[in-house]
Amino acid sequence: MKLRLIVVAAIVLLLPQALLAKETKDIKFTFKNAGPVVFSHDIHLAHYNNNCRICHNTLFNLKHLKHYTMEEMAKKTRSCGACHTGMVAFSLTLDKNCTRCHKGKPQNVTYRVKGVSNAVFSHDFHLSKAGLKCTSCHNGKIITGKEKNVTMAEMAKGRTCGACHNGKTAFTVSGNCGKCHEGMTPRTVTFKIKGISDATFSHTFHLGMFTCKDCHTKVFPFKAGVSVATMAEMNKGKACGSCHNGSEAFTTAGNCDRCHKGFKPAAVTFKTDGGDVTFSHEFHTGMYKCDECHTKRFPFKAGVSVATMSQMEAGKACGGCHNGNDAFSVKGDCDKCHKM
Repeated sequence: MKLRLIVVAAIVLLLPQALLAKETKDIKFTFKNAGPVVFSHDIHLAHYNNNCRICHNTLFNLKHLKHYTMEEMAKKTRSCGACHTGMVAFSLTLDKNCTRCHKGKPQNVTYRVKGVSNAVFSHDFHLSKAGLKCTSCHNGKIITGKEKNVTMAEMAKGRTCGACHNGKTAFTVSGNCGKCHEGMTPRTVTFKIKGISDATFSHTFHLGMFTCKDCHTKVFPFKAGVSVATMAEMNKGKACGSCHNGSEAFTTAGNCDRCHKGFKPAAVTFKTDGGDVTFSHEFHTGMYKCDECHTKRFPFKAGVSVATMSQMEAGKACGGCHNGNDAFSVKGDCDKCHKM
């Protein structure tokens, strides 16, 4: 009986230690582009006299596990940051302390972007040759740990890489595409427009005369199709019209076939009380150029501007040429246009 009591007592005394040994293994936190951080229970329990309650469940809730960013640890004293403030334990915010937790060499970060070659960020280059520190970027402002992929337009406004690559600290992200996207060959952009043949923009042709930053992002965003300007807007200097203005390059007004290859404008039918009127582009372009009518007299879209006969007699629309001098007058020759 005494032997049994001794065995039971020994089991009761050794059980907590056995459970402690089982439950207090090292915790490894893994990261996509950096070496793991290993948390040692043994080191911390030895420091706090095996008092698990120092951290559980005040700092680490075992039922609701959550990962915190470095910013949350440093500024909100979450998780490890509750003690690692520089007072109780070494500070998380000092650059010299990064390698005390993050072992190993930081890896290159590859950004895969649809429609363009990959951009590779080299930790080694920025830390050694550029003379930066970990906290130069990982400071809760430039890299927070929670940001998703940002667009080039957002970078151009100072986010992530754009915080340094602004044309002052380092080369600007606007227009220096090939410096990050190595081997990039910008593709040809095709604009599909209802009622007319496609307009094709050749990056290869234009890069022979201009650089990326001449257009991006002052004139065009980096993503094709997100901003489509009308011909009327181009004529006022928007999009292609910023260069194709008749001074720097041929004007967008009237040179339709230079961009819309194989374009043959259709006949336009005007329905009136006096019978249908059909305007033949084929007949008129045999004598005139597109820009003699568009957009001084007519917008590019049929039906958006209709003039009355009295307005035409005053020189508006068709009456600009059909005045009895350049062409037959709109006054009195009704059957020449109206099929009655």
